[in-house]
Amino acid sequence: MELKDRICVVTGGGSGIGRASAHAFAAEGARLVVVADLDEAKAIEVAASIDGNARGVGLDVADEAAVTALCESIEDDDGPIDLFFSNAGYGTPGGLDLSNDTWQRMMDVHMTSHLTVARALVPGMVARGEGYLFSTASAAGLLTQIDSGPYAVSKAAAVAFAEWLSINYGNAGVKVSVLCPQAVRTNIIGDDLDAWDKFASSGQASQDGILEPEDVAQMVVDTIREENFLLLPHDQVATYMERKAADPDRWISGMQRFHARLEASKG
Repeated sequence: MELKDRICVVTGGGSGIGRASAHAFAAEGARLVVVADLDEAKAIEVAASIDGNARGVGLDVADEAAVTALCESIEDDDGPIDLFFSNAGYGTPGGLDLSNDTWQRMMDVHMTSHLTVARALVPGMVARGEGYLFSTASAAGLLTQIDSGPYAVSKAAAVAFAEWLSINYGNAGVKVSVLCPQAVRTNIIGDDLDAWDKFASSGQASQDGILEPEDVAQMVVDTIREENFLLLPHDQVATYMERKAADPDRWISGMQRFHARLEASKG
């Protein structure tokens, strides 16, 4: 799909990959870019900085009614949504110590929100014979996230849902892609440079380098143009996936050793 003259929506658009992608979509000639973010002020700020037709809105992607209402209002006022980039996300360390509500909130943001968007948009896309749903998951969804149980599980669910959508609606013209990066320099751990330096030296996701949001955004545009399903900004992830599939027990053992090294590095 080419983005020229298309209507695009980006969630989590107030910063990081979302912000960079909103600018990239506009640069491709999108007719309208709707920037949605939990922080409405950031969404409006990003929209105002875009050279093109853009609008910033506040949105909690875990609020099913709000997501549905946004989709309906855009399609009523501006026309069919051609591309919905479900990019909103956040991180929370922990696992068994976290409450069910904490686990559920992450599932709502990282997976159920994608289901809500699909329910709102897929029927119209099928009727038109075209449309694009792009979601940001994580390499954690293909591998795991050692320091966060709900992040690993919710991102795996996001990948599985994207696969299911593509299999069931791809032949009807609905294109589906999923983004699975390792570390990208976003505010998921904050904007403090010292914190990023510490993350780069000790974090699981940062072992293969930290990418800039603008570089990932260009990969997103290229993926949309080529209509590929899986976007792996870090090439090493494909190798890890192959190792995991070829010998799961060996892969688990290796990850256990990696976990032990990470714990030891914390002193």
